[in-house]
Amino acid sequence: MRNTVKLSTLALLVASLSACSAGPDYQRPEKVESINLSQPYQQAEQALNWWQAFDDAELNQLVERALEQNRTLAQARANVDRAYAVFRDADNDSWPKGTLETGYQASENNTLSADDDDVITRGYSSGANLSWDLDLFGKLRRASEAAEAQAQQADILWRDAQVRLISQVATSYGEYRGAQLRLEVAEENLENLQQSRAIVLARLEVGMASELELAQIDVQLHRVKASVPAYREALSAADATLSALLALEPGQLELSADPQLPELKRPVAVVDGENYLRHRADVASSERLLAARTANIGVATADLYPNLSVRGFLGFLSGPGLTLGSETQSWSVAPSLSWQAADLGSVKARIRQAEASAQMALAQFEQQVFDAINEMQLSLNSYNLSREQQLNTEQQWQASKKAVEIARQRYEAGSNEFLDLLDAERELLRSRDQLAQLQEQSFVRLVDIYRNFGGGIQLR
Repeated sequence: MRNTVKLSTLALLVASLSACSAGPDYQRPEKVESINLSQPYQQAEQALNWWQAFDDAELNQLVERALEQNRTLAQARANVDRAYAVFRDADNDSWPKGTLETGYQASENNTLSADDDDVITRGYSSGANLSWDLDLFGKLRRASEAAEAQAQQADILWRDAQVRLISQVATSYGEYRGAQLRLEVAEENLENLQQSRAIVLARLEVGMASELELAQIDVQLHRVKASVPAYREALSAADATLSALLALEPGQLELSADPQLPELKRPVAVVDGENYLRHRADVASSERLLAARTANIGVATADLYPNLSVRGFLGFLSGPGLTLGSETQSWSVAPSLSWQAADLGSVKARIRQAEASAQMALAQFEQQVFDAINEMQLSLNSYNLSREQQLNTEQQWQASKKAVEIARQRYEAGSNEFLDLLDAERELLRSRDQLAQLQEQSFVRLVDIYRNFGGGIQLR
């Protein structure tokens, strides 16, 4: 009875000690300065299908294929599986472990004694070897916490990789369409300039124009021709980037020849009171890193205290007869206590390293929060300014077209100077090319809004 009481008391003491964990308990930051972070990370519901709002079938197909075939995304997904496997392995360390073993041994002259000369000894063992590290001060528990936080971080980074991949695909698609559009504009301008050159040449033949006027129109004509290779190069670069993102070989990407940049039918809107930081995977990822680094403090601190482990065997040991029975049953229990008492200086140094790593992670997290809110605001401002600039340039282009028509009519009627026509056509070329640039820029900046808001921005 006394032995039972003693064993029960000992078990209760071990359980009580095991419930303790060295190091600080982690508390997720809910504020950085005045920035509210009370809401945990959540991938936006529309993050993976937001692009359907453009009603662009080709863009939707590109995004779908990228999510299925992109190798970088597949790598991120595999990293999640690996991280959770590491966590499950660490989480099992606090439980007893055992192996089943069967062995046979034969030997001759086992000792130096003359009695053992020419004696062959045979033996057989079969049973279970057991081991258990009693996690008295929570070292294994903290290690499990750190592994779990790292696994959660890997999962968040995978979700971030999805948003970034969609952003890259959309940006490259915009650059592809933008290059197509600028190439089309250049070809239209070339056609207009060639018409003007034909007029000048006809007037030159009847003595109504000069060689200078012909040379001036040729300068402008060759300037536009010189820009065409740059647009073709931009088109090739966007094609190569899209092909790589979609795991396609060169020449396999097939897109329509219509250089139409996607546009939203409704403007983007920021909802008052909505905490968009909860959709930012980089913020959530740095928070999980902070959790892992905090748990590592406990792992290091636990080495200040003794470690108790138990080893044991349960099975059969037989001699030459190789028989198994109650007379060959065997068991052993070997508890051991270890303590790094002679090396506490190194233990304390490791604790300081862990604490410094946690401080670094905290600073990184806080900076990530400030970066995120500024990136979100900047992306909104940049898009709004780009749209304003685009609308003004559209009006400028319309006015330039009208000016060219009037200047050409007057020149053909002989009531206007050639330089007026040349200046009008130069302005038309510049404004149309600028409009194409701004259309591409507005789309790319809209992609930036999607990425910086973690796919959580809404449409009015």
